[in-house]
Amino acid sequence: MINSKFNKNTVIFILLLLFLLFAFIYIANQNKKRDNLSNSEFERSAPLGYLPQGDKNNIQENCVTKIENRLVRGNSLSGLIEDGASVKILFDFYNCNEVMAGDIIIYNYSGDPEPLIKIVKAVPGDRFQLEQSPDGWNILVNGEILKNSQSRPYILDARGYKMLSLYENDYKGIIPTAAYLILGNLSNGSLDSSRFGLIDKSDILGKAVF
Repeated sequence: MINSKFNKNTVIFILLLLFLLFAFIYIANQNKKRDNLSNSEFERSAPLGYLPQGDKNNIQENCVTKIENRLVRGNSLSGLIEDGASVKILFDFYNCNEVMAGDIIIYNYSGDPEPLIKIVKAVPGDRFQLEQSPDGWNILVNGEILKNSQSRPYILDARGYKMLSLYENDYKGIIPTAAYLILGNLSNGSLDSSRFGLIDKSDILGKAVF
């Protein structure tokens, strides 16, 4: 009698453990399915959902290959996007969309394992020139002095002037096809076109939205 009762209790205990195990696996699978569905829906809707209202009428979203949240590191966009802020990157957005002045882009800068995040300030066909001021040189695009988000004019030092004056002379003051002038948001410059010159569209990895 003792052995029989012991065996019966053991079987019930094992069955109970198996039930709990199967229940745990089922719940885990359901949660996993729900998470995958949410991610899938987000990937499809995010390009339009996160772009400024004015852009939605003209953009194509089928070229966006992936979307990632990334943290901004550094202060080159201070005043617009602060160090530590999160942005969404629409990778390959420009494979089927035009790069516009004012877009915030991520750029594959050679020599740096992490892409740079900068603002497009001039696009192909824009006229640009450098004009000396008491503090250095201003950048003029289509006759207007370039300013940051706080309405402060960008000031080039001698190094920046030497770099961009090469493009001004070579291209007669016109931004050539597939080339772009990109800057940070600091009026006294950062690691941007004032240091490495105009960039090619092929090195633009995607659009940043925040």
